[in-house]
Amino acid sequence: MKLPTPQLALLVLLPLTACVSTAKHIVTAPVHAAGWTVDKMTTSQAEADRNRGRQARKDDERARKEAKKEAKRQRELQRQQQQGNPGEY
Repeated sequence: MKLPTPQLALLVLLPLTACVSTAKHIVTAPVHAAGWTVDKMTTSQAEADRNRGRQARKDDERARKEAKKEAKRQRELQRQQQQGNPGEY
């Protein structure tokens, strides 16, 4: 049985679509890899601003905790002095 021309063309081209797709991925892979590398190695202004803000918030939180510890230490020291115990300085 002889296949008509459109069906033959379809049977020939159908397997080639996978080859074309694979070839496209192989050809564009280095470009994607280079773009990904550049993106990871550089920091945008927005990222830098976000990182500075995050670091400032961490520094503020650390300073608040230290101030709170120091205030507690001072209260304990005053209480010890009022009770007549010199304690540690």
